Amino acid sequence: MQKGFRGNNKEIRALSTYVKLMRAAESITSRVHKHLSSVGLTVSQFGVLEAIYHLGPLSQKDLGRKILRSSGNITMVIDNLEKRRLVRRERDASDRRMFIVHLTEAGQKLIRRIFPPHAALITSELSVLNATDQKILGDLCKKVGMGITKPN
Repeated sequence: MQKGFRGNNKEIRALSTYVKLMRAAESITSRVHKHLSSVGLTVSQFGVLEAIYHLGPLSQKDLGRKILRSSGNITMVIDNLEKRRLVRRERDASDRRMFIVHLTEAGQKLIRRIFPPHAALITSELSVLNATDQKILGDLCKKVGMGITKPN
């Protein structure tokens, strides 16, 4: 007797693909972000530091969008980074309701130290795929992430 979901072929294929995608993402995320606990950062805190490091100062709203966090969550993340003196907020001169988040000297020093090994670890993790496969996977993930639909 068959157990579990008994959908049509399209549903079964989609669910199987989704499970594989999520397991792969969780697995690689766990391995890649393991080092963050040694410097006392959460994944979200690292995401904020990394975004500002590469893109420059950003508004809290933009940071939330970049690292896929809600406005309430991003406020807490930035509060905690600010307590550690890794970031500072400044009111936007053109819109006093908005805060722009900057790296402090300590924040710059930390992200400069931890980002290169982080990038090397990601490179190592993805080395199971050749360059072409990495490009294809990247394109497919972007397509899925943007919700672009294509008829079967």
